[in-house]
Amino acid sequence: MELFEHGRFRFAFSDRHGGVSAAPYGSLNLGGHVGDDPEAVAENRRLAAKSLGMAPGSVVYMRQVHGAGVAVVRGPWPGGVSPEVDAIVTDRPGTVLAVLVADCTPVLLADPVAGVVAAAHAGRPGMAAGVVPATVAAMRALGAEPSRMLAYTGPAVCGACYEVPEQMRADVAAQVPESWATTRQGTPAVDVPAGVWVQLREAGIGDGRRSPVCAKESADHYSYRREGTTGRFAGFAWFEDV
Repeated sequence: MELFEHGRFRFAFSDRHGGVSAAPYGSLNLGGHVGDDPEAVAENRRLAAKSLGMAPGSVVYMRQVHGAGVAVVRGPWPGGVSPEVDAIVTDRPGTVLAVLVADCTPVLLADPVAGVVAAAHAGRPGMAAGVVPATVAAMRALGAEPSRMLAYTGPAVCGACYEVPEQMRADVAAQVPESWATTRQGTPAVDVPAGVWVQLREAGIGDGRRSPVCAKESADHYSYRREGTTGRFAGFAWFEDV
């Protein structure tokens, strides 16, 4: 688990180690939608929460659909059923927001002054659809200001590895020009982390950290592009009570 602290605010990214799932999900798969044993996923989520120093019930996951929907969280989902969204925001201390990925860019945001945090799932479709600016807008509605925000993005497939058809590159670049990329082999590609960071800066966020890790190239992380059937690692954002 990679953990970053800013006063009482926390950002973390898991990897694929230290869980109980069998191959091809070995071993800390946190995704409950990829065909893994549900009991193994539940245990992995418990272990992940423990490594964060939090109770499993305090961690909130979402049903990600590669869109730009955002939900405000103030506790466990009613009935235990999460909505189909790609970003969640909270102003409640002790509520841990989780985003699942296996190549997509996990985006964690916080305004330490307003006491607002967010977690967003920015894959190629979500980035193009505007999930990042939608998340910032939801945070602003809770009193956050972009000029005070911190942004952390975790391991994700890099532009040199994310090969796509030429038309797809053109379509995405029409929405986010800075995402236009080429693989090491000279074929069309999309650079989602680059596009995400341009959107963050355009929203007024200048402070933060972009992970240097490419998920597809990292043996420590899950990668759908590399493995096909595989697990999911996660980004987590939360803040502690005063």
